[in-house]
Amino acid sequence: MLLLSLIVFRVFDPASAYADPSLPIVAEQEVISIEVYPIQHRLIVRMQGQKIKEYPIAVGNPSTPTPAGEYQVMYKGKNWGTAFGPRWLGLNVPWGNYGIHGTNKPYSIGQHLSHGCIRMRNSDVIELFELIPLGAKVTIYGHVLGDLYHNSRDLAEGDVGGDVQLIQSRLKSAGYFNGVCNGKFRSDTTAALKKFQRDQHMDQNGVVSTRVYEELGLLE
Repeated sequence: MLLLSLIVFRVFDPASAYADPSLPIVAEQEVISIEVYPIQHRLIVRMQGQKIKEYPIAVGNPSTPTPAGEYQVMYKGKNWGTAFGPRWLGLNVPWGNYGIHGTNKPYSIGQHLSHGCIRMRNSDVIELFELIPLGAKVTIYGHVLGDLYHNSRDLAEGDVGGDVQLIQSRLKSAGYFNGVCNGKFRSDTTAALKKFQRDQHMDQNGVVSTRVYEELGLLE
């Protein structure tokens, strides 16, 4: 599997994070980490490289996929509402609020049914919350344009995600996009895409279709 290589990492600032006083504030480098395998619906916790826990999870559906890449746990919260279960671990994904949390829909575990977040059984996320300190590395495996079961999605203004960020990066490299590659499909991305479509003698509809992926060298 491939990891998204264009993620923009944020510098972790302990002063801006919130946690219970009893919780460690910053994880020691690579001591404890999380790996997420969306296709297998599994979350693995490693301590110094050795697996110590494994949990079943639910992940994003094809239209709102769980973002592949490498992130950090930037904040931790309790009881944000029944839909999020008793615990929340927030990730520093540049284009939105994504995290690992509990759920009031336990039947969704083992399926692609979330809006991009990683759902766990409530008892499991309580356990994970106590294990994982702020700053811990979270690696979500997969391909930004889809996997064996989910093909690349058409993109248009309003969409967000790693695939949007990849399109922005390719358009920028080609001289069409001058904005920030932040994974947010806004009017500046639409304008750049329409210029690209014009030069490629395509319908200037501002939609990233299979042909756009192909012309940008992202699909064969």
